[in-house]
Amino acid sequence: MTELAIDAQNLARRYGRRWALVDVSFQLKAGSVLMVAGRNGSGKSTLLRTLATAIRPDRGSARIAGYDLVRERYDVRRVVALLSHQTYLYESLTARENLVIAARMMGRDGVDDALTRVRLDTRADDAVATFSAGMRKRLSFARVLLQEPRVAMLDEPYGQLDPEGFLLIDEVVRALKARGTTVVMATHQVDRVRGLADEVLTLEAGRTV
Repeated sequence: MTELAIDAQNLARRYGRRWALVDVSFQLKAGSVLMVAGRNGSGKSTLLRTLATAIRPDRGSARIAGYDLVRERYDVRRVVALLSHQTYLYESLTARENLVIAARMMGRDGVDDALTRVRLDTRADDAVATFSAGMRKRLSFARVLLQEPRVAMLDEPYGQLDPEGFLLIDEVVRALKARGTTVVMATHQVDRVRGLADEVLTLEAGRTV
C-alpha cells in the first residue's frame, strides 16, 4: 500500500465558462483525516466528486491509493467510497434490502453490522420512504461502511443530522481512521472537525488558500 493515499497535482474542473476548481494540489498520507473547508460554492463538493471519479477533471492529475484518477478510474472506484448530498436509496425497499443490494454489487457482507453501527438496526425492516432525512443520511453512511474503502470521501456528513447523529459521525470517523482508512471530509462544521482532522485544506472560489 502506497504511503500517499492522495497525490493531486493542479486539478481543475469547469462547468461551462465557470471554473469550479483551479489548479488544486495537495498530498495526503494514508490513514489521515483531511478537512476540506470553505464557503458555499468554493469547490468542496466538486473536489470530492472529482477525486471519487464521479466527474472528470478538465486538467491536472491525481493518484488515489496509487491508481491514476483518469486512466485507472475503475480501480479507483473499487477503493473509494463517496458519501454525497444525494442518498441514492430505493424508497420502496427496506433499509436492510437497500444494503443487501449494495453488498451484492460490491461483493461484501456485514449488512447487519453496518446497520447496527449507524444505529438503524431497530428500523432495518422499515421502508426507506418512512425515514426522516437524518435516517436516510445514516443509511447512506452504512453503505460507505459496508464498502470498507481505503479512502472515504464524506461530503457534508453532518448535514440533516441531530446532535446524536453528530456524535455518531465523530465515532465512525475515528473508527475508520483507526483501521487505516483515509478520510476526506468537506464540511462547514470547522470547529467540530478540527479535533478529528490531521490536515486542513481551505478552498475559495475553487483555489486553495
